[in-house]
Amino acid sequence: MQRDVFNVWQKCLDIIKVNLSPESFHNWFKPIEPVRINNNKLTIRVPSPYYYEYLEENYIDVLRKALKNVIGPDAKLVYEIVAVKKDNKKKNGQSKQGMYILPGKTTPPPENRPRSIPVQADQISNPLVLPGIKKQKINSNLKAEYNFENFIEGDCNRAARSAGLMISDKPGIHMFNPLMIFGPVGTGKTHLAQAIGIRIKERFPELTVLYTTADKFETQFTTAIQNNNKNKFIEFYQMIDVLILDDIHEFAKKEKTQLSFFHIFNSLHQRNKQLILTSDRPPAEMHDITERLLSRLKWGLTVELKTPNFETRLKILKHKAYQEGIDISEKVLNYIAEKANTNLRELEGVLYSIIAYSTMTGTKKITPELVRQVMKQIIKENKRVLTIDYIVNVVADFYGIEPKVIKSKARSREIVLARQIAMYLSREFTDASLTKIGSEIGGRDHSTVLYACKTIKNLMESDKNIKQRVESIVSRLKY
Repeated sequence: MQRDVFNVWQKCLDIIKVNLSPESFHNWFKPIEPVRINNNKLTIRVPSPYYYEYLEENYIDVLRKALKNVIGPDAKLVYEIVAVKKDNKKKNGQSKQGMYILPGKTTPPPENRPRSIPVQADQISNPLVLPGIKKQKINSNLKAEYNFENFIEGDCNRAARSAGLMISDKPGIHMFNPLMIFGPVGTGKTHLAQAIGIRIKERFPELTVLYTTADKFETQFTTAIQNNNKNKFIEFYQMIDVLILDDIHEFAKKEKTQLSFFHIFNSLHQRNKQLILTSDRPPAEMHDITERLLSRLKWGLTVELKTPNFETRLKILKHKAYQEGIDISEKVLNYIAEKANTNLRELEGVLYSIIAYSTMTGTKKITPELVRQVMKQIIKENKRVLTIDYIVNVVADFYGIEPKVIKSKARSREIVLARQIAMYLSREFTDASLTKIGSEIGGRDHSTVLYACKTIKNLMESDKNIKQRVESIVSRLKY
């Protein structure tokens, strides 16, 4: 019988091993001793009540899988917990029957629950301190202002915002786990990621949410290696319910850090813990990231945040002006939204600088002249050397479409009009030849560009709406 139980448990370990990181397997399954097997009931011995609870909390799925495969669907697992006297001599193992019966599990008896261990405030955020109990309070590193109420919706972020709200309602669902948010600098990736974390904390206060950056993670990992605390570092992150990691592309070329995060990812994902990651590029364009980690990043949902168009920038400015209690005219807000069009950081920086300047100088009314004066200090006002690409980008922004759409073969009426305006303005504001313009705007020939220029010129003479559109785009080009 002893030989049988060891064979059965070894087969279980073979299955468990391939589903865990080497560190987790070594720390949590090597110390277990198989005791006996009677029919479908396997008894194992674990070192402590806390050890039992940690297995139940973190490895129930992999245990279920192993037992079903080796023993069968009616398998039962019984824990024998070793009690230890103060003189460290073992008492007889105390068998706790029926603690885990497939396919569900029961609550452990009260005497087996670990008591909470007091932790000093300065220990809470230390990732190298292995908490004595899983539900220990941890500083989430979330900024209260980065909530969904302050995340203004627009065409640039609607899909990503919707995905974030769905995850907030059901963190850990397989289809959206991990959530990969990517986009250029200043598009709101950190804000959205933290908004998800904040909403989860509000709806599920019992969950442990942690936000960190790839740079901080790397620093902590390096410190852990130096202090011979690598296992504790990994174990800490494996105990998080919702992990938000910002700028994962910074793991490039850091193979040891990638390997540790790979193990953490596997542990969290297989236990349906939510991962939220941000990057300045999609996984397909990440370089110097190991293939096996890249494959994990593609498991869930990847969403893009784009540079906000004029309408979204205007909505953001109105929202922030309202929050600050500042009265700014629609004309001034429109001017700021037109000029500060690089990213959200620039947009917010301009607005806050204007508010600060107004406060310091005692200027009650924020005028266009005041705005122009302040913006000269923030946004380069040098005469821009206009290029065809820049003109295409401005036209695309005006119409709320992607520049690549203007350069495509799409033939819808609005896109054709946008394309013709881009060609017309390229001829007006650059020294490029008709052939050059046609080549850069979708590979058209010079006759197509000439036709577009004549068409727009005629429309501006006969259609006031078209004239106003072109003039509005020109005003954006001239800042």
